[in-house]
Amino acid sequence: MDTALDSPEDRDEYWMRQALAQAELAAAAGEVPIGAVLVKEGELIASGWNQPIASYDPSAHAEIQTLRAAGAALQNYRLPDTTLYVTLEPCLMCTGAMIHARISRLVFGAHDSKRGVVDSRWEVFDAPWLNHRVEVTGGVLESECAELLKDFFRDRRE
Repeated sequence: MDTALDSPEDRDEYWMRQALAQAELAAAAGEVPIGAVLVKEGELIASGWNQPIASYDPSAHAEIQTLRAAGAALQNYRLPDTTLYVTLEPCLMCTGAMIHARISRLVFGAHDSKRGVVDSRWEVFDAPWLNHRVEVTGGVLESECAELLKDFFRDRRE
């Protein structure tokens, strides 16, 4: 990673741009354009994009694809000391997977007012019965992430 990225905000924007690149791959494949990357100690561990349509798998969200790839890369289903960057606020399934994987931090782009359970519809990471806490930063490159989704759905309607 570029050493000029000194501030946490610069690092978050850098990695969110990598997640946006994954979202572009999803869009090119005809999938809803959501992308994710998992980072540990400033290094990319895994990346993924939405693939439920092509894979006939309702669980093939960008976050799940990325967590699966990271588990394989690190040979562990636990992913402590990692940060997951994703272009859209995660759903309940994906937040559950993050908790089980023990990721340390989530950074997301656009809020999801319909299905987002980190900040919008519910604050699942704040549930008192959970034995793991995930630090959250939302709204990183929010307008770019949201615009990609809006353009995708507008194009599909036309």
